[in-house]
Amino acid sequence: MSMQLEGSTTDGVGNDKETLYMLGGVALVVFGVGLILSNPSIRRYMSQIGIGNLAQVAMPDVQRYLKMRAM
Repeated sequence: MSMQLEGSTTDGVGNDKETLYMLGGVALVVFGVGLILSNPSIRRYMSQIGIGNLAQVAMPDVQRYLKMRAM
């Protein structure tokens, strides 16, 4: 016996379409963030806040996480 979620399709087309929509949305978000961050006034504002410093502080933690995950 297999359990199906309510409203799902049996041929799998709906699942592929949902994945395509999700990936398209992620691509639009990345593109939008790139457009925003390419603006010189936004870059100046971000440098005043110190977001670059935050990324440098977080990188060792991310590298440590990736090493632990690879074990």
